[in-house]
Amino acid sequence: MGRDDLIRIRHMLDAAKEALSFAKNKSRGDLDSDRMLVLSIVKSIEIMGEAASKVTQETRETYMELPWANIIAMRNRLIHVYFDIDLDRVWDTVTDDLPPLIASLEKIILQDDKGP
Repeated sequence: MGRDDLIRIRHMLDAAKEALSFAKNKSRGDLDSDRMLVLSIVKSIEIMGEAASKVTQETRETYMELPWANIIAMRNRLIHVYFDIDLDRVWDTVTDDLPPLIASLEKIILQDDKGP
């Protein structure tokens, strides 16, 4: 994997971990009353999608277990339809989708650190 792809995958991992840290000890209902929480989580998801969109097609094909298209589509939705964000979907992303994604990203980074 190229150096730039590895950097972007690390950015994805960092942003995913940040989103989880923002949501720690929070509930779905907190999104309705805490605008800072919404903005911080949404921004983290946007960063993940932006980084994913810059990963080369070759690397995406190597790691097809990651839902690249979904990650990028979520970013696009949040950026372009900012006025109609589905907070239930955002919460589900953080609580259901990010933990296994983090595990996959960590595995990719660990494999790359070990080398061929």
